[in-house]
Parts: sequence; structure tokens; C-alpha cells
Amino acid sequence: MPRTFRDLIAENRRKSAFLVVGFLAFFTITIYVFTLYATGADARAGLLPALGGLGLGAILAFFSYEAGAGAILAMSGAKPIKKEDDPQLFNVVEELSIAAGLPMPRVYLIDDTAMNAFATGRGPRNAVVAITKGLRDRLNREELQGVLAHEMSHVRNYDIRFAMLLAVMVGLLALLADGFRRWMWWGGGRRRSSRDGNAFMAVIAIFAILFSIVAPILGKLIQLAASREREYLADASAVELTRNPEGLASALEKLGKDQEVLEVANRATQHLYIVNPFKPFETRSRGLLSTHPPLDERIRRLRALEGAAERRSSPVVS
Repeated sequence: MPRTFRDLIAENRRKSAFLVVGFLAFFTITIYVFTLYATGADARAGLLPALGGLGLGAILAFFSYEAGAGAILAMSGAKPIKKEDDPQLFNVVEELSIAAGLPMPRVYLIDDTAMNAFATGRGPRNAVVAITKGLRDRLNREELQGVLAHEMSHVRNYDIRFAMLLAVMVGLLALLADGFRRWMWWGGGRRRSSRDGNAFMAVIAIFAILFSIVAPILGKLIQLAASREREYLADASAVELTRNPEGLASALEKLGKDQEVLEVANRATQHLYIVNPFKPFETRSRGLLSTHPPLDERIRRLRALEGAAERRSSPVVS
């Protein structure tokens, strides 16, 4: 039985809740283990720092929800623009908002010649769509409409909330792992091992070292679980809004040929963009560790939708 948009919205809300709960649990366990390893305290003595870690994790999760979109926009160098700055762009966004039954999102521009776009926010009432100057300059109106319809589909499906939380929390996870590696490098781990040779602390040390290695991989796997299928769904939903598969297909072809690097993108935010901002993304997208499906497959599916629509509208010749 095919899933409805309500099913997608409910699923994304559940994913967002699971992501926050999982982050809190992981963060609390990490603080607990790190405290035992760094201080040599017994298991009971580490409970108080673990509770502190839970509280800190809750604060970070709240920050991710309330201020995550602002942090992502700041990291991306996106600046708000007004209707008088680009009437045609706002006209396209307004048309799509009406077609999708959504409030008008805020519009941001990234001053970069690379071609890309993303949407973010807690939900439709405070959504943001951001596009690069390179994309705005090199797409015609139909192509621009296709890209923005894709992003508005992420808004309608509540993909943006999950992706926003994911971006902030993956970034925090990477910072935590990097901080621990630096602490180990500057002698924290060596001092503990020289003072304490018991088996329990050895196990804790191994766990702590594994964390610094596994945390970035875990963040990547979470991104992968979230990203590939939602891009296909947003492409199909964009066609439903525009009734024009060729607009988005043509835009994706241009995006695929663009080899400029989007300097402001990073590991935490790469899954937000309509195409992978790291180059050469089309080659890397074929790998298992890509956050995006292959562009040629996305284009093939869009053109298949167009062909199916033409066959349905063709007159029957007897």
C-alpha cells in the first residue's frame, strides 16, 4: 500500500523524537565513560557526571530544535533577501507555497558561485529556503521552479525538522569526538594508564578510544539512513507541485555538470543540500557512504514520470 503525505509527516516526526532520545542516551553514556576514564572514579561515582551529561545533552537538544535553523544558516553564509531584491524568485516561491498549501517560507541567498540549495526549519510555519547565487544565475524559471518545488516538498513532508536536528547533532558528535582525540593526543590517556592498571579501567580506556573512532562513522550512518530515500520522495513530490518533471530533471543535469566546490558546506550539513556539495559528488554518490542517490538515477526517474504522463494523455488510435 503506497504511503500518503500524512504517513511521511508522521514518520518524520517519529524519527525526530527517536533522534533526540538516541542522542541524549549516547551523550549521557559518553560523559559517564569519559568521567570514569579521566578520573579513575568507581562506577557509582560516575553517576553524578552522567546526570550532568544528560542535562547538558537536553540543553543541546533544545538548542538544536529552537536555534538549529539559525545555526545552519550562519554556517552556510546564507543572508535573507526581500521581494524587491528578486521579484521573480519570490513569485516562484509564492506559487509553490500556494500549490503545496503552506505558509510562505523565508528566502535566503548564499553568495557562492557553486550551484546548490536547501531548506531548513522546525516546520512549515518557520521554514527557510536557501539557494546559492550560482544556482540563481544559471537556471531558467522552469528549472528554478523544479529545484524550489523539491525544497518545498521537504518542508511539506517535515523532512526539514529531522534534517535540521541531524545536522546540529552530527556536528556536536563530531566536535565531541575531535575533542576527545585531542585530549588523548596531549597525554590524558597516557596519564590514566600509567596510574591505573586494573582491568576495569582498561576496558573503559578501550571503549573511550573506540568512541573517538566510531562517533564520526555513526554520524555518517545516521545521515545515510535519513537522506537517500527522502531525495527520491522530494523529487516525486516536486513533480506533483509543478506538473513538470523536465524542469527539475534539467536543473539536476546542470547541477551535475557544475564542478565548483561549495566552500561553506561541511560534513554535518552536506545531507541538507539538493545535491552533494562535495566534489566530485556524482562519482561519490555511487558509493555506499553517500548521503545522496546518484544524479543520473534521479533524472531517469523524473523522465520516466514525464513519459508516463505523456502516454496517459495521448489519444487512443483505433
